[in-house]
Amino acid sequence: TSEDLSFAKGEVLTIVQAMQDPNWYKARNEEGAQGLIPSNYVQKREAIRTDKLSMMPWFHGKISRDQAENLLVPAETGLFLVRESTNYPGDYTLCVCAAGKVEHYRIINCPPRLTIDEESYFENLIKLVEHYSQDEDGLCTRLSKPKSIEGVLAAQDVFARAGWLINQSELDLGAVIGKGEFGGKRLLLSMQTCSFFHELRHPNLVQLLGVVIDKYLYIVTEFMGKGSLVDYLRSRGRSVITQKDLLRFALHVCQGMEYLESRKVVHRDLAARNVLVSDDSVAKVSDFGLAKQQALVCGDAEKLPVKWTAPEALNFTSQSDVWSYGVLLWEIYSFGRVPYPRVPLKDVVVHIQRGHRMDAPDQCPPAIYDMMRECWNLEPTRRATFQELLKALHRLMQQA
Repeated sequence: TSEDLSFAKGEVLTIVQAMQDPNWYKARNEEGAQGLIPSNYVQKREAIRTDKLSMMPWFHGKISRDQAENLLVPAETGLFLVRESTNYPGDYTLCVCAAGKVEHYRIINCPPRLTIDEESYFENLIKLVEHYSQDEDGLCTRLSKPKSIEGVLAAQDVFARAGWLINQSELDLGAVIGKGEFGGKRLLLSMQTCSFFHELRHPNLVQLLGVVIDKYLYIVTEFMGKGSLVDYLRSRGRSVITQKDLLRFALHVCQGMEYLESRKVVHRDLAARNVLVSDDSVAKVSDFGLAKQQALVCGDAEKLPVKWTAPEALNFTSQSDVWSYGVLLWEIYSFGRVPYPRVPLKDVVVHIQRGHRMDAPDQCPPAIYDMMRECWNLEPTRRATFQELLKALHRLMQQA
């Protein structure tokens, strides 16, 4: 409705009013648009989590001023580190050497941004350090040499030893061709996460090839020339895509998800926007930004894709991925329409819990719609498994 404010995962919103109903906030996005958002899908934003900063060689965490100065000996011009502020909890301190001395600059945390001089503002510490590494911009000198924590390997060394580091000179960076959980964003990737993704190998999963670490960290995956499945469906439509093509896409995604299910991996964000299509029209599951091993329970502040998420919402298992797969089937056979048309975002969960389900898309085969309904059982244990869905799809493909 006109009262709802649409938002995407990772988007920064400002809460402008708490509503009488504790399940809703009135919020404003960065473009100035205002509307209602569900309170359980957002969380208070941090500049950047400390556990992610631990991947940065210059971040030393909770150390004192004296400890910082001892680490920066000899005081080579441009040598620097960042620590948590001892005098101003929640802030940080940039310690940088120049002319044989160590200067300490307070980094003020004024959510959702950080600043040193209250003139230049940065989304997080990574971007602040990147800026002052290129231009001193009022500091005593430009940041040129990070002081690494002794005994801790820099990210480059860790990834290189694992065989995942790609030299940036081997990449030709072109225009942004799409955005998603990873697309169009700069991420900090832990060694454990990279290992986890690298081990997932299947013809219907987008393959991680490696990482590039320079000023930014790039995740390198195989190229998928036809882009996201949702864009592919919308741009071509019924005049180009046949019923057999739709069934083949459904089969490809199910094969990838059956593999994840067998590895006890929960995707948590399965949707047509997160499926990519190769030049030879093979659909592959992508965007593992929310993926986790085994079942897990999220805090109620986790940001979730509302219209694709199972009604049990915060208790994620392979059965909740099955629910999302049912929604994805509806997307495929509706040629990329947004699910639950005409149902306001804030009403979706109640709508489902009252037993309402989406109607079959135009010209959707009854067997496929029956499969969707089987995915949308309110009781997770009564939903089909991906293995069972895959067998049914193979039978349909043989009959097609």
